[in-house]
Amino acid sequence: MKNSEDRAKYDDYEILEDYDFSDGVRGRFYKPKKVPTSMRLDNDILIFLKKQASEQKIAYQTLINNLLREYMQKSGL
Repeated sequence: MKNSEDRAKYDDYEILEDYDFSDGVRGRFYKPKKVPTSMRLDNDILIFLKKQASEQKIAYQTLINNLLREYMQKSGL
């Protein structure tokens, strides 16, 4: 939120008493599927991958993930 006025709009509420969170489990349904990472690639490889991804109309990161998964499955892992 950009400023205190915006914050004040959302802070003026109360949780109703009939909501019971005593049996709630924090983060129960959150399961991250992707892990952010960084890697260094040769420029020509990155250009090639971006071109291939563009032709397939997917993000180049998705293409890299797909290629790595395919390699992993072929390797029997």
